[in-house]
Amino acid sequence: MSGKVYVGVDLGGTAIKVGLCDESGKLLQTYEGPTGAELGSDEVMERIAQYIRLLVEESPFKWEDVAGIGAGLAGFLDIPEGIVRFSPNLKWHDVPVKKILEQKLDKPVTIDNDANVAALGEAWSGAGAGISNVVCYTLGTGVGGGIIIGGKIYQGFAGMAGELGHMSVVPDLEAIQCGCGQMGCLETVSSATGIVRMARDAVQRGDKTSLAMIQNITAKDVFDAAKVGDEVALRIVNRAAYYIGRSMAAIAVVLNPQRFIVGGGVSKAGEILFQPIREIFRKYTPLQVQENVDIVPATLGNDAGIVGAAGLNLR
Repeated sequence: MSGKVYVGVDLGGTAIKVGLCDESGKLLQTYEGPTGAELGSDEVMERIAQYIRLLVEESPFKWEDVAGIGAGLAGFLDIPEGIVRFSPNLKWHDVPVKKILEQKLDKPVTIDNDANVAALGEAWSGAGAGISNVVCYTLGTGVGGGIIIGGKIYQGFAGMAGELGHMSVVPDLEAIQCGCGQMGCLETVSSATGIVRMARDAVQRGDKTSLAMIQNITAKDVFDAAKVGDEVALRIVNRAAYYIGRSMAAIAVVLNPQRFIVGGGVSKAGEILFQPIREIFRKYTPLQVQENVDIVPATLGNDAGIVGAAGLNLR
């Protein structure tokens, strides 16, 4: 089989996922192996190279068909130089990922933030396929984001664009400190961590809720309780949705994207989350700005990072 293919690398703290995509963004084949982060960056780089070679060897393609390699990583990156300045998960400082992988594989390598590449994946062949301007939210342990303008990732001058979880949206009297050090960030109320915190606070206050019967509350527990009419759980879900909708309204008047895409584990809650988000967005966004703008769930799931990373050398 011939034709150009692109390799995407999703580098996590425990697993490295690699995949082959064609020029349309279709994921053709994947391979996954342990990261081995505790063994140091040299070992991790060697494993990435090994996994990529195994991926291609097990595919119908030849090594010369590989046109480029992209990698999505969590942390603070020097994207033009391809250097991981600091990665808390991997405990890396100043690792020249681009240079090392290009030496090992003799292919062009591009890196970017993991949330950015997930957004690019959705924009390329997921929920944003065919749309040039989208904003993606990833609602998980934290709140990540990515901005796609004209089909390309918008990084800002220092690569920090798209940090949607750190928009300050909660009023001072209700705000708590975020892990970033600032007060009132979206992440404190609309992430899985924030939702669980609000649920635990309600139980500790003695609010009447079925959540009091659960020893280790999860975000899914909160959504499940809300779906069967638990008023406390519903209040928490609506609060999380409210601030997502308000943040989208603020973004809309600046960037005017055609679509907001919401992914991550929290987004699996479905319409009980999406309906209030849409209502708040419409309430706080001028009619002319919200016209023909939609808010939809992501479709690529855990593959978004691989697909988006593969597209870094194409888009």
